[in-house]
Amino acid sequence: MRKRITGSDVEQPEQKQRMWLKLIGMVQAELTSEDEVYPIESALIEGGLGWRAAESGEQRIRLLFDQPKNVEYIRLIFHEEELQRTQEFVLRWSPDGGLSYHDIARQQYNFSSPDSTRELEDYSVDLHGVTALELCITPDISRGAARATLAEWRVA
Repeated sequence: MRKRITGSDVEQPEQKQRMWLKLIGMVQAELTSEDEVYPIESALIEGGLGWRAAESGEQRIRLLFDQPKNVEYIRLIFHEEELQRTQEFVLRWSPDGGLSYHDIARQQYNFSSPDSTRELEDYSVDLHGVTALELCITPDISRGAARATLAEWRVA
């Protein structure tokens, strides 16, 4: 007889190692604002400080690919330790250079220090011919003075 133990204390198989795209060399970024200390490049590389808007309010980041790409996986990490707030984002993709966009995800969540300061969003997708990815962030849905931040944006 073949058996497989699936209890919670059994070690799970390693998660598939992602081959993250080196976005800095293959995209042009369009942004509504950017804090010069926290540029978008810092969110697109491993171990960077992340991106932060220069001003409060809704922010939009577009990554325009030099050549169309197939995308299988997208990871977003948001981090906030200073302000308690409810943030919303919309992640979209375009097959036609930004003429039209299709939603991948729309998400709201709360930041509340010290227990809830990090939000990790992983999306397994099957997108072909991606020419643009767009991230719209409303940092505080109650229209407070919070600035949008993005700790990490990875694409495979």
